Amino acid sequence: MSDSRTLFAKAQEFIPGGVNSPVRACLSVGCDPLFIAKAQGARMWTVDGQEFIDYVMSWGPMLLGHSHPEVLRAVHHAVDQGTSFGTPCPAEVELAEMLVAALPGLDMIRMVNSGTEATMSALRLARGFTGRNKVIKFHGCYHGHADAFMASAGSGVATLSIPGTPGVPQSVVDDTLLAPYNDLDAVEELFATHGQDIAAVIVEPIAGNMGVVLPQPGFLPTLRVLTQRHGALLIFDEVITGFRLAYGGAQNIFGIIPDLTCLGKIIGGGFPVGAYGGRREIMSRIAPCGDIYQAGTLSGNPVAMAAGVATLRALQQCDYMNLTIKTKMLASELKDILEERGVQVQLNCMASMFTLFFGPDPVTDFTTASKTDGKAYASFFRQMREAGIALAPSAFECAFTSFAHTEEDFEKTLDAARTVQF
Repeated sequence: MSDSRTLFAKAQEFIPGGVNSPVRACLSVGCDPLFIAKAQGARMWTVDGQEFIDYVMSWGPMLLGHSHPEVLRAVHHAVDQGTSFGTPCPAEVELAEMLVAALPGLDMIRMVNSGTEATMSALRLARGFTGRNKVIKFHGCYHGHADAFMASAGSGVATLSIPGTPGVPQSVVDDTLLAPYNDLDAVEELFATHGQDIAAVIVEPIAGNMGVVLPQPGFLPTLRVLTQRHGALLIFDEVITGFRLAYGGAQNIFGIIPDLTCLGKIIGGGFPVGAYGGRREIMSRIAPCGDIYQAGTLSGNPVAMAAGVATLRALQQCDYMNLTIKTKMLASELKDILEERGVQVQLNCMASMFTLFFGPDPVTDFTTASKTDGKAYASFFRQMREAGIALAPSAFECAFTSFAHTEEDFEKTLDAARTVQF
């Protein structure tokens, strides 16, 4: 079997950068990507046979762990019936019903194929519903690669130091208004200036694309008040947080009900799935009920829907609080180990997601995240990978735990951290 280095060299002949999503190229951490042959539970194995404890977990979706038996069983059964029909199927109705029951912001939901599709469709719906064009987003929040969201998009864009991206017309991002995350004064100023033209505020209720950044007290409630006062919609991008913090979304945790919610990742159980939903009066504007068009050939794909249903059923039986406690203990011990070596580290942690920021100052927005030491993180990443621990190849991403991670996995991770040198 070809090794990772051989595959990467070949991939670069046929695929831009040798990868199908930029951060996978590992450019910011100074090494080549690993090619994975299989994964099970919290472990994955490269084509070279190397074994890793995984804290990327497919960038968040694998909350149950890789190759969960109930999900695989549902997928195998669905595949036996056919892989795509281009018609409605029973599983999409079941998954929609489960999602509406789980999230208070949903009366109706439309399935799509990715988080990007979900956010771009939600923005179109918000603009059509309100008759306005402008949208407020926050520096460092990533809502997919639709043109309107590429201004100060965080995550992969920040990792590669790309300022926005060529190919996005200035006329498109002219309607994207930017504010620092957690800065309510900036949001109020934008509403004071553009209030009659703002269709929506879109926000990650817990930011996950500049590393984990938590909302300050009052931030989300005030966004809810401001949007209602000015006739704009509040869109929660819960592509990462949906079903990761608890069964449901961040809106369940914070008690804030948005007008529209975007979902992805976990609700697909490892398959390409996205969804957007919200109040019935808003969702009823989508074709064929209403006049706002959105469509997708593979939306509601029967295999992906079966995976999503099986995943949510399994999650209903999981102990989220126990995983939250174990994750906080792991992350705190990692921070202590690094600080014992004289390294200044900030820990942001929520439920089963955390980020270790290398630097002396708390991280509360994209500006403070950008001031952290990327070189120190790159060194940490490479040394942990040498020790069999797979972390995200970017200082602007989250580490994810899962219900499949064991105490042994955590102990091996801590032992690996104890060998790191700076």
